[in-house]
Amino acid sequence: MTEALPILYSFRRCPYAMRARLALASAGVSVKLREVVLRDKPTSMLEASPKGTVPVIIEPGGGVIDESLDVMLWALGRNDPEEWLKPGAGTMADMRDLIALNDGDFKHHLDRFKYATRYEDADPEEHRAGAEKFLHLLEAKLSENPWLFGARASLADYAILPFVRQFAGAAKDWWQGAPYPHVQTWLDGFKTSERFKAVMRKYPQWHEGDEEPVFPAT
Repeated sequence: MTEALPILYSFRRCPYAMRARLALASAGVSVKLREVVLRDKPTSMLEASPKGTVPVIIEPGGGVIDESLDVMLWALGRNDPEEWLKPGAGTMADMRDLIALNDGDFKHHLDRFKYATRYEDADPEEHRAGAEKFLHLLEAKLSENPWLFGARASLADYAILPFVRQFAGAAKDWWQGAPYPHVQTWLDGFKTSERFKAVMRKYPQWHEGDEEPVFPAT
């Protein structure tokens, strides 16, 4: 009998969903992928996770994981062939602290820079400057090693890269001349990688009753 696969609700461009897919791909943990359109969320997803954000994992036994970092840790806890959970330098606590800065202060400024019209009195330049505090920190770390915690990639890199990609895309003209050469090289390597191409494959919107493609694709 074929083992039932977990279900993943995802949205291709969402950085939270992206980092979940990156971890699933690294771990080689297969899921049934349901691509979501955020303005038309499936009822089954909302029943499983009423907060209505992606990613959401539903395990065969009915367990629900609906925080992106938890999905990463769940996948890598099953299989971590690239040792993302064992940084070459620093500790898991160090990685989690850096991810918390990304998910907190940096994401706060990123949203108000990219979507200034959604936030009353948001000054895009002020929030770009606020986001740069985090970029300065990344630049310092990447000036010492090609990855955030040593000579190879770790959880922190792939938890943070999708958000830096989003920021760079929102500030295209400025980004080209920004004083962060090591961050730019790190990001460019990610965007041209086969892994990025694989996790950014396009899937049609899933509707109730549709067959789900298996992710990662084989």
